[in-house]
Amino acid sequence: MPDTPPIIDAIVIGRNEGARLVSCLNSLQGRVRRIIYVDSGSSDGSPEAARNAGAEVVDLDMSRPFTAARARNAGLARLNGADLVQFVDGDCSVDAGWIAYAAKHLANHAKLAVVCGRRREQYPEASIYNRLCDIEWNTPTGPALACGGDALMRVAAVNQVHGFREDLIAGEEPELCLRLRREGWGIERLDHEMTTHDAQILRFGQWWARSRRAGHAFAEGAYLHGRPPERHWVRETRRALFWGLGLPIVTLGIFAMVSFVAGLLLLLVYPAQVLRLAVKTNDWGLAVFSVLGKFPEALGVMQFHRNRLFGRKSAIVEYK
Repeated sequence: MPDTPPIIDAIVIGRNEGARLVSCLNSLQGRVRRIIYVDSGSSDGSPEAARNAGAEVVDLDMSRPFTAARARNAGLARLNGADLVQFVDGDCSVDAGWIAYAAKHLANHAKLAVVCGRRREQYPEASIYNRLCDIEWNTPTGPALACGGDALMRVAAVNQVHGFREDLIAGEEPELCLRLRREGWGIERLDHEMTTHDAQILRFGQWWARSRRAGHAFAEGAYLHGRPPERHWVRETRRALFWGLGLPIVTLGIFAMVSFVAGLLLLLVYPAQVLRLAVKTNDWGLAVFSVLGKFPEALGVMQFHRNRLFGRKSAIVEYK
């Protein structure tokens, strides 16, 4: 007898995504059994638009601090009998062939818990920041340490590790994947188109906020899981602190205690690093913003540890 096909549901999360949400939901029609949309306090009519598109809507309790992890878990709580779940951010559209392809791969690889594919930026030409997102998401195919917000997962595996950690304001997917790997599950990125994302990062301030959020995620991830063997995000945290905080402090000290010329000479380390990265990647824009991004990342690291020391919870960092 042929194998019974898996039951696949989708969980979409979003807030004020407008037409992008409708496009997302339409891209899932006919490819999953149920679409569960978790709304986080939208004011643009997104819940009603989702209902009109055939989705089951969950209104997240906004009396508690919002995190994407909370929204994903709220969707998981509504699953009933699903074998696989496709997580999608509400500003993404799913490739027509992705879910069937990914589900077949999971069926053929019993120890995989998560598969993801190529997420592309819809308008990379709209800004350097959108293009940087597109580059960031183009990770190597094959076995991976983590996935992003769009991925097909085994429901049983996710439930085994009790879902997402709800207090994380960012980086919840890599943290989940780390716990899955500890239980013997695998994560893989497939060579297949998965989703198209509409970042709409058009201003420097948006990019800065997103980079600061990344620094916060690095610091919190390293604090939670920085011990061997994983050493989760320890290297990323140290790089942010070195380039974005340590080197500037040392430079100021040299300006004050040695000489102005010596301080200027030390500052040449930054253009040298940009040149090194530009030669390595053949992309000057990527090189410049990779170095510049260490400053907001360092601020994010400091934000996490300041709030931790004073017993405060960091608020989610939004950039659009």
